[in-house]
Amino acid sequence: MSTTTEPVAVDDGAAAGPAKAARRGPWRLVRAQLWAKGSARFGLVTVALLVLLTALADPLSALGGWTPEEFDKRAIDPYLGGQPIGDFGGIGTRHWLGAEPGTGRDLFARVLHGGQVSLLIAFVATAVVVTTGTLVGIAAGYFGGRTDAVLSRLMDLTMSFPSLIFMISMMSVAKDANRILLITLVIGLFTWPGIARVVRGQTLSLKHREYVEAAKVGGARPWRILTREILPNVSGPIIAYTTLLVPGMIATEAALSYLGVGVRPPTPSWGQMIAESISFYETDPTYFLIPTVFLFLAVLAFTLLGDALRDILDPRGGRS
Repeated sequence: MSTTTEPVAVDDGAAAGPAKAARRGPWRLVRAQLWAKGSARFGLVTVALLVLLTALADPLSALGGWTPEEFDKRAIDPYLGGQPIGDFGGIGTRHWLGAEPGTGRDLFARVLHGGQVSLLIAFVATAVVVTTGTLVGIAAGYFGGRTDAVLSRLMDLTMSFPSLIFMISMMSVAKDANRILLITLVIGLFTWPGIARVVRGQTLSLKHREYVEAAKVGGARPWRILTREILPNVSGPIIAYTTLLVPGMIATEAALSYLGVGVRPPTPSWGQMIAESISFYETDPTYFLIPTVFLFLAVLAFTLLGDALRDILDPRGGRS
């Protein structure tokens, strides 16, 4: 009696799964995990849409037929205190998001250009904060000793300032300065210690790893070790923290503009538009709601995206 051995069937899909995952780059995996989360997907799409709309503010405003500073006296009723003519603040084919009370300026053009200013300040201020905080944190953590002591005391000193009061004072005194540049520098001046502390802690945990010690034994200079060995391994928490910084920057700029010490007219920003709409919120709530909704969506979207990135890139720093 002869015996034959049946060939064992191999599940190609199961075998190919890990191989496919192994072939994927780390950022592809991050992107896949982001897209798998509903909240992160909403944040990512909303952020992309807001950035696209504000980046194309000029051509989109031209498509609507109005510039942000152009008055339209036909859109308001002079006998009703300059209230927009029509329902919902004058929304219609002439003004897609309505008209501004008193002036008739187009809200669609103003909210797009206001978002352009608000997001520009937020992104540039975040870049200043992240660059400064990363450099200070990685130097303090790697070199230690007196360098760490001096930089840590500088962090403590900066964080001890009543930042909002100081911001308001500086913005009130420097009346003739470039407001956008000044807001960016003032916000960056007081916000960098947070990320510096995060990077310092990460660097302290990495500088005694085997690959860092091997680089030292191999004669690598400190700059090469910091840029080739330390920085790539702290990039995940930095990216997550950066995304979480942006909504705070947007809110800070809006608060300063709302208080009258931020961006000045006729340059629009979301915070400035909200401040101007307070006088009309009972008679024309649409004027108040439109910039408020845009500001809310921007802060919410960046917060959801930042939370998801933190959970993926820095799971030990996540809440769960």
